[in-house]
Amino acid sequence: MKRIKAVYPGSFDPPTNGHLDLIERGSKIFDELVVAILRNPEKDPLFSVTDRRQMLESMTAGFDNVSVDTFHGLTVDYALRMEARAILRGIRAISDYEYELQMALMNRKLQPGLETVFMMPAEKYSYLSSRLVREVAQLGGNIDCLVPELVAQKLREKMDVANRFDNSDGNDQREMAPAERVTTERQAARNIKPRKRKS
Repeated sequence: MKRIKAVYPGSFDPPTNGHLDLIERGSKIFDELVVAILRNPEKDPLFSVTDRRQMLESMTAGFDNVSVDTFHGLTVDYALRMEARAILRGIRAISDYEYELQMALMNRKLQPGLETVFMMPAEKYSYLSSRLVREVAQLGGNIDCLVPELVAQKLREKMDVANRFDNSDGNDQREMAPAERVTTERQAARNIKPRKRKS
């Protein structure tokens, strides 16, 4: 019997319990499932591709038929290279369906032999998105029920760095040694997205 491989693409910035729910259920449907992190140079993600890959590999370590990879460009081209026969996508609401339907039809046009499989999330994750998790974390909310423990820890570390940078004043900067100040500013610039000022 021919084995069926599927690709589950996304940005996963950060991975959530909703993603893990789809991965777990998808692993029971497909013989092999590749969780594929899209590398998009035009976006400014909170976590690097390396960080996201490490988190997802930790989250999926218990699934023998799940692997994690990265890609850029068209999903259908990547799926073709991986010899996958299906693309797994999650749909939370009607608004998701409209967008995902357009993408699925375009993918079918580009690669007629590649099917798109839609899965509904578990009810308790039907509202959950990476964007919402980032916003809750940035505002100091409890995210323990939204993401795996490792991801929650990584988010808290990011927010701690951001808060220390935001709360530092001129005296703190003057007391730092020049080399230490440059290192701190460079680290902050890599890890923290600038906040838009309200007019």
